[in-house]
Amino acid sequence: MTTASAVPKSPRRGRPGYDQDSVLEIAVQVFNRHGYDATSMGMLAVELGVSKSAIYHHVPSKGDLLRLALDEALVPLEAIGEDERAQKGGTIERLEFILRSTIRVLIDRQPYVTLLLRLRGNTEIERDALQRRRTVDHKIVDLVVAAQAEGKVRSDVEPRTTTRLMFGMINSLVEWYRPDGPVSPAQVEENAIAMIVDGLRARP
Repeated sequence: MTTASAVPKSPRRGRPGYDQDSVLEIAVQVFNRHGYDATSMGMLAVELGVSKSAIYHHVPSKGDLLRLALDEALVPLEAIGEDERAQKGGTIERLEFILRSTIRVLIDRQPYVTLLLRLRGNTEIERDALQRRRTVDHKIVDLVVAAQAEGKVRSDVEPRTTTRLMFGMINSLVEWYRPDGPVSPAQVEENAIAMIVDGLRARP
């Protein structure tokens, strides 16, 4: 899928110890800790232990760091909807596939998804990312509507509200889930699916 990113990721190295990926990883940690707006390139340089010019060797600006970081979350989330398993088959099965895949992305890309969920929409890059996220959400609403029409999902739930509640629960993972904690990713996934999918199924 083509993304809005204007800065291709590359493995180039010009300073010892850092490449673009490692600079991006640390930048996301700082963005999440202080907020994107409050983070300066000087702060990133201090965190990395390099000069600002060393950062500019890898990316032209702070905005380009943000765009690359958001793509780390959005590209895999968008890819879920393009997968054949999300487009063909029964509506409940497609919904379950999308929810399971979304949970896996959130756990695998947790720092990047955290950044996405905390956007305020203050810049064009942020507004574009938020629109891409809304597009993903709208596809789920349409799928819930289709499942209701087929009699697979309870008729007493409103699709848009239901989608917001589903993703409210799933998105909360970025706030409390810890990879080194007592709950495994598989347990999180199974518990979430049991609550959401089983709760939505039409009653006999």
